[in-house]
This record gives sequence, C-alpha cells and structure tokens, in this order.
Amino acid sequence: MVCGGMVWGLLVLSILAGLNAPGLKDDRLCSATYDYEDALSKAIMFLEGQRSGKLPASQRVKWRGDSALSDGNPDHVNLAGGHYDAGDSVKFGWPMAFTVSLLSWAAVEYQKGISSVKQLGPLRGAIRWGANFILRAHTQPTTLYTQVGDGNSDH
Repeated sequence: MVCGGMVWGLLVLSILAGLNAPGLKDDRLCSATYDYEDALSKAIMFLEGQRSGKLPASQRVKWRGDSALSDGNPDHVNLAGGHYDAGDSVKFGWPMAFTVSLLSWAAVEYQKGISSVKQLGPLRGAIRWGANFILRAHTQPTTLYTQVGDGNSDH
C-alpha cells in the first residue's frame, strides 16, 4: 500500500529540489519548463486539504470543514488533528511522521527557495499540524497511538 501522505511529502521535496536547481529549466534534455512555484504551492495546499480536526481560521482550503473532533474519545485521549492518509478518514502515524520529518528537513535545506516564493509559512503550518498530532498521540511514556480509523474499510 502506498500512503498518500508519504507520496505528497516526497512530491514536495522533489519540487523544492527543482526550485533550487535553476539549471534544470535550461537543461537541453528537458523539453518543457516547469512552474515549480505553482507546483509547490499546490502540494502544500493539498496537505491543508488533508487536515483533520478543528481547523484554524487561516485554513485556505475552504471546502474542508472541521472533522473527526472526537477521535480518541473511547480511550479518553485527544487524537483530533493530524493529516488524513489518502483522501479518506484514516490517519496513519508512521507515514505522517515520515512526511513531517521530510518536510521539516526540506524547510531547513531549502529555506531560501521556499521563502522566495512565499511558501515557508504554509509549509511550517503543515509541519506543525502533523507534529502536534504526533505529540498528542504519545499519551504516556509507553503509549503511542499509530493509527486512527480502519485502514482496510476506509481504503
């Protein structure tokens, strides 16, 4: 199974790499010129569309409303928030952690390029949204919730 969050994390990183490779646009092997700024903006916007929980007023994806506010209630923990995995209603902690780590590394490695296209704030927002959920999912020293929902029935 390919997890949506992981795929989008890799896509964002590859877009960022292209944004910082100006020679790529002039490469004779490439027959097309790519708009990396637009692609980066859309990839980060996708992550906003995958948000779960109580959404902030700054939410740019207006069709997405608050969702899954009671996640974790049966166990008396707060598992609201985070990112849905693949357009459904399941959240997988490990792919989300990978994506947050990858995006964090990209924000450090490509900060200048991301800032130049005014996407550092939205990227940091995506990182923070996932990281806050991961922190909440670690409810006790020996307890980490790694999945919310049923991956089989949701997919």
